[in-house]
Amino acid sequence: MGLDFVVKVARKRVEAEGIVLLDLEGEGVALPPFTAGAHIDVKTPSGAVRQYSLCGPPGQPGPYQIAVLREAAGRGGSASMHDALAEGDRLAVSAPRNHFALSEAPGASLLFAAGIGITPLVAMADALHAQGREFTLHYCARSEARTAFLRRLRERPYADRVRFHFDGGEASRQLDIAAALAAAPDGAHAYVCGPQPFIAAVRDGAARAGWPAARVHFEHFSGVAADTRGDGSFDVVLSRSGRTVRIAPDVSITQALAAEGVAIDTSCEQGVCGTCLIRVLEGEVDHRDLYLTPEEQASHTQMLPCCSRAASARLVLDL
Repeated sequence: MGLDFVVKVARKRVEAEGIVLLDLEGEGVALPPFTAGAHIDVKTPSGAVRQYSLCGPPGQPGPYQIAVLREAAGRGGSASMHDALAEGDRLAVSAPRNHFALSEAPGASLLFAAGIGITPLVAMADALHAQGREFTLHYCARSEARTAFLRRLRERPYADRVRFHFDGGEASRQLDIAAALAAAPDGAHAYVCGPQPFIAAVRDGAARAGWPAARVHFEHFSGVAADTRGDGSFDVVLSRSGRTVRIAPDVSITQALAAEGVAIDTSCEQGVCGTCLIRVLEGEVDHRDLYLTPEEQASHTQMLPCCSRAASARLVLDL
């Protein structure tokens, strides 16, 4: 998916400590509608493309709204959104896409957010309330000063369904995930977004409590650094042409194929967003993404070539 629209920064304001909130208006065209959990790709002033969840009320006309956390250890994209972007500036963005959609199954929803992970979940809370569906939102942050949408959530008509957990970094004051899961009605779906350890804690807690994996939905904001010390070369066979491309230890599949004139759409390049997902026809994949479920990875029928590699001598791809 490309960067299909030019938007104007209609409003930029500080939402919380280290977080800016941006309202993005379409330039000459109406922006496509979106559903709760959707995100857009944004070409930041640094030139890097980053993904940001849409946090305004879904299904309503008006600007797209995104919240951007300054990532101190990031690669410069978020810093440029804070420092080099002003009201009136233009940005190139993609149409919305949603890999983190609400289930249409009846029953309650349990929303878990930590830090900037609140961005897709505040839109989910708005959507669930509008649909008259039962839900509880657990929102974890270090302090009120670092909590995005604090005032908004306290003023929403569903404020009594929001539970804030301000732990100050103390483990003894953190959310009791097991208790929250145990209190959910039978058949509930859980949705979690935030730092990787938080997502892992909710998923592990749900697994221990016997929740089916299909009822636990999650979205990561960044990939995990892989141990590349044992990486070797392997072959990729393009099934439609029969061409074979050798993949060197220090080059990704997408990079190697691009050098051979075979372009695969990419976005995050960290195995998070799913843009580059392709079918695998033969071979075993060394999965390094955070997008596919463990069951999908175990089938070795698809992969994210921006980060994953081969665990066999060759891979045959549907390209």
